[in-house]
Amino acid sequence: MEFSSEPFNMRYSAHGESLSVMAEKFRSSEQMLELSEDEANSPEHLDSQVQKAQEQLLQLKRQQEQIEKQKRELEELRRRQEELEHGRAELADKLTRSLVVLEREGYNAQSRLEQIRAARESFGQHLELIEAIDPKSWNPSDLHKELSRALSTVDEARTVYNEQRSRLQAAGGHEGDASLPDVGTDAYESSDGRSFVQWFQIGVAL
Repeated sequence: MEFSSEPFNMRYSAHGESLSVMAEKFRSSEQMLELSEDEANSPEHLDSQVQKAQEQLLQLKRQQEQIEKQKRELEELRRRQEELEHGRAELADKLTRSLVVLEREGYNAQSRLEQIRAARESFGQHLELIEAIDPKSWNPSDLHKELSRALSTVDEARTVYNEQRSRLQAAGGHEGDASLPDVGTDAYESSDGRSFVQWFQIGVAL
């Protein structure tokens, strides 16, 4: 039985050619790699790489500056927000407490004003009664009676005056305010020569 060697030789030949082609390609790749390494080490290539690195550094620097700018803006925004919160809380507290104080002061002032009005009205009424006392018009025969009546009027005015004066002082007059003079209960004339009627007139004028 005979076998033909042609197909085997053809296959071997074809296989041999394939190995040759592959070896050639490998040698070409080595040459290309060697060429690439040479190009990579060339001054032109290094200059290009340096330029690219500089461009990247500039870009990074710009980004850093932008980030720092944003950071400053955020810090300023946070500072202003904290300033707003602090100022709002401080003013709200002060205004609230001030309203309470003013309300109390307003009530006290209104109460004192009412007392002053009542004192003025009472002083005016008693001043009219005192000024109406005219000893020259008294009948000598009724002198004792008229004198007792006049003294009673003066004593009553003195009592009312002292009561109103005490109430006004208790209401809390401020330092520097005009104060009503004191009137003794056992004398009709003060040490400076003014009579009770004169001091009473001064009290009405206040």
